[in-house]
This record gives sequence, structure tokens and C-alpha cells, in this order.
Amino acid sequence: MKDLLQLEDLRVFCLVVRKGGFAAAAEAMAASPAYVSKRIRVLEQCLGCRLLDRTTRRIAMTERGERIHDWAGKILQDVEQMSVEIGTAREQARGIIRISSSFGFGRVHLAPALGELARHYPELSIRFEVADCLIDLAQEGIDLDIRVGNEIAPQLLARKLADNRRILCAAPAYVAGHGSPATLNALSQHNCLVIKERDHPFGVWRLTGPQGECSIRVQGALAANHGEVVHQWALQGHGIMLRSLWDVARELEEGELVQVLPDYYLQADIWAVYPEKLASSAKLRVCVEFIQQYFRRGGLA
Repeated sequence: MKDLLQLEDLRVFCLVVRKGGFAAAAEAMAASPAYVSKRIRVLEQCLGCRLLDRTTRRIAMTERGERIHDWAGKILQDVEQMSVEIGTAREQARGIIRISSSFGFGRVHLAPALGELARHYPELSIRFEVADCLIDLAQEGIDLDIRVGNEIAPQLLARKLADNRRILCAAPAYVAGHGSPATLNALSQHNCLVIKERDHPFGVWRLTGPQGECSIRVQGALAANHGEVVHQWALQGHGIMLRSLWDVARELEEGELVQVLPDYYLQADIWAVYPEKLASSAKLRVCVEFIQQYFRRGGLA
């Protein structure tokens, strides 16, 4: 075939056959007979054969034209069915959706939200994965990643679900034994509980303070790749950690942790990140909107 086969030309061909002529097909399409004739000619050139025998009074399909007419009918029917099914998928929240998040936030906040989501949308099949490393959504086949942090690759689409900050905090026992740092640079003299979590560089805390954004390298005797481990060490009085407000709010309120250097923080909001537009998938749109509302009701937003 010299040219790419066009669905529109197949439709015109089938319409000419059904209407019994070029003029009748043109009238049904609100087009000119010349346009119909051109589309049939292009289709014949593309397929490399004559489809219709034309006389002044009637048209008749050639032998090849009859075979191609049968194929065209099947192709156009399949395309129509595909459009119907895709349109239905855009409107209904059903099927499998793969969701990922970090261990801590996923366990504490997202897992209960997904449980409620499943109750409201029983035709959804939710596959939930947790990992404290940055996931390639396309490579891993993930539809939706709920992540904490504002560094999002430009090719991805995202919606903010809730505000969040990471703050510096420690157990009262640690502050009583080692004092509280008076300046940001004083952190280098303290035991800092370092974590490699998802896309954050190890041992570097990027903070916003009275003078704007700044970075400081920290170190300590204990480090881990899991936020909940660091959280436990902080509660045991081993050092200062940088941790999300959603994770430490209860301990701060109950006095198990105290905030240090309160003028400094890392803005790390909670985001829904996805590789395709929400309008193209009902299940994706429903999940994002439901989780956002769930977090608002729970006080995260």
C-alpha cells in the first residue's frame, strides 16, 4: 500500500454501497459528490485495486470490492466497539488500579484511605505497593503514586492533596542531655538521625528559614533507610530527626518529642502523581478525588 489506509475512506466506501451511488452518499454526508469520488479514488489507490464498477445509472462492487466491503464492515464495527468501551471506562470507576507510596505514610494514612475507597467503589481492584525509593511509574506499571515531597519530575502530572512540613525534633531526654541547637550550623555538633528516604539526598537537609532556603550536611551515629526506624530512635533519645508533621503531631502534642530550631522547616506537601490525565480514566480520577477528600476530613489538608 502506497498510502496509509484511512478509516474515513472505508466509511465513505460502505456508505456509497449502502446508498447505491455517489450522489446519495454525498447527500447523506452533507458533502459534494466530488469529495465522495475523491475518497473512493484514494482508497482504491491505497489498496491497489478497483472497488466499484461505475455506469451512468448504477454502481456495482467488483469481486475484490465485495471482499474489502466485508473487511471494512468488520473493521468499522470493531472501532465503534472500542470507542464505546473506552468511553465507558472514562465514566466508570472499575478495574485494576496500581497505587504506590512510601512505607510510613502508606501504612499510617494511605492504607486506611484505600480501605474506604474499596468500600465505596466495589468494582475497583486496588493493588497497593509501598517502597522507600523513588518509583518509575511507567516502568513499574504504577497508575498513581502518593508521595511526600515537592520535587516532581516535569513529565509527570500531579495534584496536591495536603499541606505538610518536615520539622526538626528530638526527645526531651536528648535535649536535656545535649542541649538544643541555637543556630542551624550548631546541628553539626549534634547527633542527627539521618535517613535515606525515596528521592532525598543522604545526610543533607535542605531547609527554609528566616534567611530563605539553605542546605546543611549533618551526621550522627545512627542512620537508616526507613523513616519509622529513625522515628523510634528519636523517641528513645538518640538524636535529632527531620520528620513530617503528619508523623510526629501526636508525640509533639503529648510531649514525647519537642521541636528544635522552630524557625526552620522543609516544605514537603503530599501529592498524587500520575502519568496520564485524570480525564482519561475514571478510576484514576475517582481515586485521586476520594483520597484528597479523605485527607481533608482527617485534618491533613
